[in-house]
Amino acid sequence: MLKERLNILLAEDDLNLGILLVDYLEAEGFDVKLCKDGELALKAFHSKSFDLCLVDVMMPKLDGFSLAKEIRLIDKNIPILFVTAKSLKEDKLKGYGLGADDYITKPFDEEELLWKIKAIIRRMQEKQPENKPELVSIGKYSFDFHNQCLTISGKAKRMTEKESDILRYLSIHRNHVIKREEMLKELWGENDYFLGRSLDVFITKVRKYLKDDPDLNIENVFGVGFIFNVPEK
Repeated sequence: MLKERLNILLAEDDLNLGILLVDYLEAEGFDVKLCKDGELALKAFHSKSFDLCLVDVMMPKLDGFSLAKEIRLIDKNIPILFVTAKSLKEDKLKGYGLGADDYITKPFDEEELLWKIKAIIRRMQEKQPENKPELVSIGKYSFDFHNQCLTISGKAKRMTEKESDILRYLSIHRNHVIKREEMLKELWGENDYFLGRSLDVFITKVRKYLKDDPDLNIENVFGVGFIFNVPEK
């Protein structure tokens, strides 16, 4: 189980907004460390354990994307939620490409941010191992969801949290049509054009991870979604 009061790292150069978010989130039961630039946030991440990062993209000294890359080198699994004034498609795709769990654009409602944080935390709690790893056979592969590990012929590939979520969803619904909008709502909480583009990027990555078993195929179903074709034993 996760500890009751989670630690959040908030990297935000707008101190007025930052203080408002600290007050709001701490009133909701979180501990929040506010840093006014990316360098201070990275130092804080090195010195303390956090459960989730809220990262503004446009920051002095070290921008949010660069900060996220550094954080990922330290902890591949910690959730990252970008908080930014930028709404360009390229920025959203770049954020998701770095392994971001979600994205919220300023100005936003504090309750919407809280809902997104709670959705991420719920997914984290669902992935906590109980007694033993969750091992699933996918063709010639063995998939350990809790440890985000895909193994074939003794060779293991460590996946990101989102890649692992996607492969698990595909595996659960194997050999059935998967509707894109349902998959997006389940994994991201909403159906959005930019999230759809990000999903396509992740699907491409998962296909590469499965390439050593030619019998596995993630098939695009035009206008609908996907079918994960897995031979029945």
